[in-house]
Amino acid sequence: MRMRQLRLLLVLWGAGWTACPAALPSRVLAAETENPGALVIHAAVASKPPKGLAFSVGGASPDGHVLSANTRYLTRDGKPWFPVMGEFHFSRYPEGGWEKEILKMKAAGIQVISTYIFWIHHEEIEGQFDWAGQRDVRRFIELCGKHGMVVWIRIGPWAHGEVRNGGLPDWLTQKTATRESNPAYLGQVRLFYGEIAKQLKGLFWKDGGPILGVQIENEYSARGKNKGAAHLVDLRQIARDVGLEAPFYSVTAWDNAAIPARDFLPVFGGYADGFWWHNQGEQPPNPNYFFTRIRCEENVGDELRSKHPEMDPVQAAFPYLTAEMGGGMALSYHRRPLLTVDDTAAMAVAKLGSGAVLYGYYMFHGGTNPEGKKTTLQESQATGYANDLPVKSYDFQAPIGEFGQMNPSFSALKTLDLFLDDFGASLAPMTPYFPERLPTSKADTATPRVAARLDGDHGFLFLNNHERSYHLPEHTNFQVQLDLASGTLNVPRHPLTLPSDAYTIWPVNLDLGGIRLRYATAQLLCKLGDPHTFVFFAWPGIPVEFAVKDETDMLVESRTGKVIREGGTAYVEQVEPGSNGVIRIRGRNNAWVNILVLSREQALTAWKAPLAGRERLILSSAQLYFEPGTVHLAASDPSQLKAAFFPNLDHTPNGFGDGGKDGVFAVYSAPVQSVPVQADVHLLREGATAPRVKMEREVARIPEDSAFDTAASWRIRVPRSASTVPSSVFLEFNYEGDIARLYADGKLVTDNFYNAAPWLVGLDRIPRAAWDKLELKILPLREDAPIYLPEGARPAFPASGQVANLKDVEVVREYEAVLEAKP
Repeated sequence: MRMRQLRLLLVLWGAGWTACPAALPSRVLAAETENPGALVIHAAVASKPPKGLAFSVGGASPDGHVLSANTRYLTRDGKPWFPVMGEFHFSRYPEGGWEKEILKMKAAGIQVISTYIFWIHHEEIEGQFDWAGQRDVRRFIELCGKHGMVVWIRIGPWAHGEVRNGGLPDWLTQKTATRESNPAYLGQVRLFYGEIAKQLKGLFWKDGGPILGVQIENEYSARGKNKGAAHLVDLRQIARDVGLEAPFYSVTAWDNAAIPARDFLPVFGGYADGFWWHNQGEQPPNPNYFFTRIRCEENVGDELRSKHPEMDPVQAAFPYLTAEMGGGMALSYHRRPLLTVDDTAAMAVAKLGSGAVLYGYYMFHGGTNPEGKKTTLQESQATGYANDLPVKSYDFQAPIGEFGQMNPSFSALKTLDLFLDDFGASLAPMTPYFPERLPTSKADTATPRVAARLDGDHGFLFLNNHERSYHLPEHTNFQVQLDLASGTLNVPRHPLTLPSDAYTIWPVNLDLGGIRLRYATAQLLCKLGDPHTFVFFAWPGIPVEFAVKDETDMLVESRTGKVIREGGTAYVEQVEPGSNGVIRIRGRNNAWVNILVLSREQALTAWKAPLAGRERLILSSAQLYFEPGTVHLAASDPSQLKAAFFPNLDHTPNGFGDGGKDGVFAVYSAPVQSVPVQADVHLLREGATAPRVKMEREVARIPEDSAFDTAASWRIRVPRSASTVPSSVFLEFNYEGDIARLYADGKLVTDNFYNAAPWLVGLDRIPRAAWDKLELKILPLREDAPIYLPEGARPAFPASGQVANLKDVEVVREYEAVLEAKP
């Protein structure tokens, strides 16, 4: 995770800039103008084929599976490979829950798990290594391998990840200069890397294990004697010497990074907002929502041109890999952004359209800082860093939260990940093409944001009409003209209106089992092999149209749409998305191809898994994960413990009722009853006057721990009977204040910086004997506190000028059911 000290303040945006969020879109962004016509993308000239890299890369497993890379994409067994990677820090999650959480990530379409190995988590006291419990990296990686997940380890030595000293132990920083090639430092690194190698012996790709990548250092921009690229090369050599040998070695490529010319693959990233920003208002328009060839977001100027164009060809010599595309955002004391689902998912569409061939989420799974032996382990200004982070919480607003809860962004990102699982190998070789007419600046809202990725005349169109904190208007008369080697293709044939906040992917000349789909104005979700089915979903407000190359004796049927045949193309229009949104096409080989068009709401509840000998599409608003022949369902509302299957199961699963038919789906439901539970909440102490917030390094500094001695306090008791039915139990707090901390029997469990979002805490993390010994402390929020809060989050302040108000405490049960679906 990056800690950037960027200071794009008022000067950058001129006198018209204001810190008032409500005023930003109208005062900063360009006025809307009428769309002047189709966006033309010239793609008749094929891109040059990829070349081999200038250095040896890759490796083979004992059973002959070969990983490699060229200048455009990664390969697996000689074929293009587009993996999806999600960050999960094992040492920030209890080891008893690792396997379940790995399976949740797999259900989301994640293929690679990346994880930091924080030095301070394992050798906080010099010479005393701790690899036990939730620090047991070997056990974690073995579980990843057990479930077919591969792993990219990030070994530092400096890692950041919002950890104390960036992960370096205190004793090390006191002993020698760090992050440079001096003998004392490199000697200690060799010992640390060697201990990692002992733990991971036999788990690398060459051994038949799941570890395929090693990241060296992080955000490394130092230059000079014993620094720069040469230092990274020294670290890589130490890693290989001690046995940390993998097909791929990576370095982060942002923040003026030092990138060696060989032996490393640079990886990129981008975030919707940043807790490290110093201003107290909304950020300027974010380059991560634009389609561009520029890979480093900080290299994108206000006019969407490279600030350092000399870097572009250097970076273009490598495949476009990402490791830190924001799956959410952490909260610092001075800046507390609240991300929407669209903020996170729209960035992914923009980066995919821009040419990314490895999509890496940071974070995909949140966590909690472990207990330190000598100190707390969070980043703080007290340790010389620029930000104060929560002592315990590292939820990150991730798709899977701190306590294993699947957040709304999980569903939206899953629609992209399932697509990449099935079609990433086709997308990886495709190069990006951009329209003649591009946005003129970050403030341009009038020009639609579009890109194509094509291999010859087939590929995908990427559309994005969402920008965090800014309203992008709908675009009327929207149409893209693709100039291909095979001729001109207008998508769609008649202009339509592209809604505000839409971000979607449309196929172009896609092969559907021998049928050529010229285009569709619906997004491809996944495919099923038996029966031959391609699953799409419609974006709200965009009429669904499929255009298929017409052939002699072709039969086209649609349950809800209208078929029009003209000019060598069969158009299926007015398709009503839903469980009956089926199009059937029989081509020259007399084989049927099925197209299922879901609504976007259904797509957000869609899952795919092999069950009872067949790939099946499942619709369920419950939270699902899978084991062989088994579906695990969880929901806070037991009426949601149901799932609709296509193709149908052969029989109703034990313990489930037959819920009838929903279009082509068969529905099964679990008869689980709700068991309401209430928490007993008792005010112990009104909060005293909060101390004035101090400034340090240009930002607000977190109050001292002693301030909590007089914070507002409540005793909370949860009946232990809440755990008597199969379920997980959470407490949901709605409060107003500055910082909330929850204690169990006097021990800090986790903490939260207020930003108006409900705060969810998993009671499964707390021994049941302490469920009636909970204490909540809320430090009052001062009206004059110099912190950023999202628009609408700042509470109404009484005459005292401060507020510490517990509005509601709810016990939330997550009921569980297990569906067996074996042959």
